[in-house]
Amino acid sequence: MTDVLRTVLADLDAEGDRLDALVTDLDDAGWHTPTPAAGWDVAAQVAHLTWTDEVATLAARAGTPEGKAAWDDVVLAAIADPDGFVDASALEIARDPDLLERWRRGRKELAAALTEVPHGEKLPWFGPPMSPTSMATARFMETWAHSLDVHEALGVAPEESTRIRHVAHLGVRTRNFAFATHGLDKPAEEFRIDLAAPDGDVWTWGPEDAAQTVTGSAVDFCRLVTQRVHRADTDLVASGSDADRWLDIAQAFAGPPGEGRAAR
Repeated sequence: MTDVLRTVLADLDAEGDRLDALVTDLDDAGWHTPTPAAGWDVAAQVAHLTWTDEVATLAARAGTPEGKAAWDDVVLAAIADPDGFVDASALEIARDPDLLERWRRGRKELAAALTEVPHGEKLPWFGPPMSPTSMATARFMETWAHSLDVHEALGVAPEESTRIRHVAHLGVRTRNFAFATHGLDKPAEEFRIDLAAPDGDVWTWGPEDAAQTVTGSAVDFCRLVTQRVHRADTDLVASGSDADRWLDIAQAFAGPPGEGRAAR
């Protein structure tokens, strides 16, 4: 296991623990509290994380004959219902009376499975294959984003942690994907991105002399690329037409563009 993977997995575990502490004492009404995601209550949010963790574990073990068969079954089910498969699976898990324990088990199994992937190998996925570190980073991003929804639903202010650097990095790395998803050509040049971290540090990407820039808080940027906030409600500032367009369409997650959140 590389040092980078070890770091991401530790941060993923900490982020999961934060959400776990928030939901562990909820009663039935609490689990069914509506969240900002239309049609999703707290249970559905945790169930979505559970489903993806379990499927990612299957992908990590697809190098064995048994693992490949299990992964192939998931792929065939997704092909049969590409638009509704994930949501239907998650909502079914949400009805599991042992949802919280199932999620806890899935988190541990995924971490173990990712550390067991042979060096240099990638996991199959619904898009391009992913390295164990990339998968762990994606799981962190989704765990953090869904946790924001749960925090908001329950009226609890989330901790602002430097762990979100993983989300910020993913948001920067997916810039060209966001343009492609909207049928747009990728920008011809890199942007300079300067984000104020929760601890007062400044995280930077891109050349210092870039003609186009994005500046603002890392928390707002991470909320934006996970579509947990409308651009108008952030302090992010873009200089340059491509950079400005990016802030309108940015997404760090795979799949089609989401509807995002309405401006407050």
